[in-house]
Amino acid sequence: MTIGFFDLDQAELSEFAREHEFKSFLPTQLCRWVYERGVTEFEKMTDISKRDRLRLSERMHFIQSDEIVAQRASDGTRKLLLAWHDDVPEAGSRRLTVVSEDGALASHSGRKETECVMIPSGDRRTGCISSQVGCPVGCRFCASGLGGLEGNLSSGRIVEQAWRLGRMDGVGRVTNIVFMGMGEPLSNYRNVIKAIRTLNAPWGLGIGARRITVSTVGLPPAIRRLAQFDIPVTLALSLHAPNDDLRKEIIPWAEYTTIKELLEACQAYFQASGREITLEYILLGGLNDRPEHARELATIARSLRANVNLIRYNEVEGLPYKRPVSEDVLRFQSILREKNVNAHIRASRGRDIDAACGQLRYKNREKNREKNRDRSPGHDGSRVRN
Repeated sequence: MTIGFFDLDQAELSEFAREHEFKSFLPTQLCRWVYERGVTEFEKMTDISKRDRLRLSERMHFIQSDEIVAQRASDGTRKLLLAWHDDVPEAGSRRLTVVSEDGALASHSGRKETECVMIPSGDRRTGCISSQVGCPVGCRFCASGLGGLEGNLSSGRIVEQAWRLGRMDGVGRVTNIVFMGMGEPLSNYRNVIKAIRTLNAPWGLGIGARRITVSTVGLPPAIRRLAQFDIPVTLALSLHAPNDDLRKEIIPWAEYTTIKELLEACQAYFQASGREITLEYILLGGLNDRPEHARELATIARSLRANVNLIRYNEVEGLPYKRPVSEDVLRFQSILREKNVNAHIRASRGRDIDAACGQLRYKNREKNREKNRDRSPGHDGSRVRN
């Protein structure tokens, strides 16, 4: 069995080199080839001896995912749907694979899918990456949680997303990272923290702490734990409602904590890190975008000295929530600013490629379900194999 390069930090790479009797400078060589030059083919690593390249190929692998769908929006936003390799099928799985006449993969029970997005803006290239397969939070307006949580991504699989985004044609290196893809980052704390170290390290992707944002729906103990982390990343709280009653309607996990408890944890993070908190607020048409909600939110934001990002909802087929009208969005922002809150309306990016969290995965699954019904045994144009 081989070991995944992206799962290893510098100390673990050094241990790998010692254990397998490689030169002590091998970790530096590998990091330079992979993180600086984007090379993952051993045969191209020409400053490593042929013998060692062969030995490495027998002991180490790089890419753990297959690119299922790659999309590009009219505004330059890029989105990838990745399927992760699983060595062992789930309990009871038959790993039934349906293949069309042209050889295209229709479904595979042993693989898990996640999304990542590249958002260009001037000199910034922001990678929005996932931390889990699915999501345990189940926000009622979000496609990511449809079907629940399927598993945590390892630190290497988190890092691989950022590496992949930076290797797309015409993109260039990732300059910023936001953990705003699929999953709740703080419920996969250990792997997310290890991934952040690689994303931030000079030997890794070299992305500054201020350019890394962890977005959470709110786990007070984990927020307090993050406050002790030695890399002071930006913390974003996905609030989405200004009071507990409304928040419980749209975020099931709000049953387990109050806004007051979240604010106390966020205040502890601010005091420990010196980093201002960002409040993320998705505006759902007619539900949480009224003037009274803006006034309540202003009180919360002022108590934290927090910035507010207002996000216009991207509709998900089959869910009842609506995108707010522009007049209501501008009025909401105006009320916040009148209350001396730094509030910005986030530009909607990639709407023509389903760039909102979980949308592409959800649509791809629905599409495959339709295909599988049509390509079941006995239908023309398909065959079944185990």
